[in-house]
Amino acid sequence: MGIIEQAAQRLEELRRSGIDVPTRTAPRGPAAERPATKDLPARVAERLEDVRRSTPPPRLDVEHATPYPNPESTDAPSPAERVEIDLARLGAMGYVTPQSPRSQIADEFRVVKRQLLANMDDKAEVPVRNANLVMVTSAVPDEGKTFVAINLAISLSMELHKKVLLIDADVARPSIMDRLGIDRTAGFLDVLDDPAHDMSKVLLHTNIDTLTLLPAGAPRPLATEMIASQTTIGLLVEMADRYPDRIIVFDAPPLLPSTESRALATHMGQVILVVAAERTPQKTVMQALATIQACPVVLPLLNKASYSEVGTFYGYYGPMER
Repeated sequence: MGIIEQAAQRLEELRRSGIDVPTRTAPRGPAAERPATKDLPARVAERLEDVRRSTPPPRLDVEHATPYPNPESTDAPSPAERVEIDLARLGAMGYVTPQSPRSQIADEFRVVKRQLLANMDDKAEVPVRNANLVMVTSAVPDEGKTFVAINLAISLSMELHKKVLLIDADVARPSIMDRLGIDRTAGFLDVLDDPAHDMSKVLLHTNIDTLTLLPAGAPRPLATEMIASQTTIGLLVEMADRYPDRIIVFDAPPLLPSTESRALATHMGQVILVVAAERTPQKTVMQALATIQACPVVLPLLNKASYSEVGTFYGYYGPMER
């Protein structure tokens, strides 16, 4: 079949499909005197081009169209993972649990948290900015700060109309997940390393409905610099402003052997300085306090004591490993 026959067949197919094929107007003037048989392939091609231009483009019904999913899209938030804390195991280790609300340790932390809550509820003589950001630290390692941070977070989560986020900010020696019997996952450092990282994807909801966890995350060589960075500062301010009904508890590194806690303290509303009874020298405590003078509220907490005013009232059962 020649090119002319193919073109004619194509024109007929277009007409049958319902497309109105326009008829070219015969040229006037000298061009009309051209022989009809002159350069027939070129004329057929020109006619086909006219048909193509006259055919309206297909219309897309946007209202009823089903878009193709974008596999790289991260707009839809992923549901936070839920983890189970073995509360019976935790209680046996000497921690506060909702299952033992009248234990000695629970009563001790009721006393500890009351001043913190008063500052959050604007009951202090001087208003405390970012009072819902609470950092738990110590002067040196092994004074029991993680024990205090976990107990404080659980005790606060038992308050009515309060939600608590416990962050493992001791990125050099993270231990909260191990204490709670939970596998380590992505967390705080991962969010700091990538500002586009969605924090909701690394938060861990627990079987204590009002308690959420943020692990330390994967270790990084520049963790100290990341904690002290402007990214961290911006994140803390955002967390304090976005969640005014949430209390955020940081288990931070010791003050004297590291610098992360000093940087964090400047943006905290309240700091609890854990001091091991009959162990930490007074000079060491004073040096630690001097590093966080910028924080508006610093509350020393004596830990590992063999005597408790609360214990004498409710019944004391002997020293407890912390």
